[in-house]
Amino acid sequence: MRAIQFKNRIVGGLILLLCMVMLNSSCNKDKLDIQMDFPFELNVMPVPKGVAKGKTVEIRMTIKSSGNYQGTEYFIRYFQFDGTGTLRYWHEAPYEPNDLYLLAEKEFRLYYTSASTVSQSFDIWVSDSFGNEKQMSFQFNNID
Repeated sequence: MRAIQFKNRIVGGLILLLCMVMLNSSCNKDKLDIQMDFPFELNVMPVPKGVAKGKTVEIRMTIKSSGNYQGTEYFIRYFQFDGTGTLRYWHEAPYEPNDLYLLAEKEFRLYYTSASTVSQSFDIWVSDSFGNEKQMSFQFNNID
């Protein structure tokens, strides 16, 4: 009888010890993992294939994130490598090539105004505060 009680106490102690180890490892507050970095996609509505010198094309863009972290900021920059023109956000001053600008919204419109009589090409990069970046390329033929 004593041997059975002794065995039960050992088994009970081992189970209690195992439970304490499991609880301690699963509730470690120092290692709490909060995901802040979410990949995103950049969606663009169709744009015309051509633009005349002095005319403006609207580019509608949406940032689609796989998650939502309130502290994420998005930025935009562009570089034009063929032709000439300006890119701006709404009624703001035109962007300078390769400068980084904060985006206030995840859904926005850009306006490209042609200053060229030849075809024009430029890339737009959208990045977030965690280093994720997406690139979109645009090319417009001159329709003068």
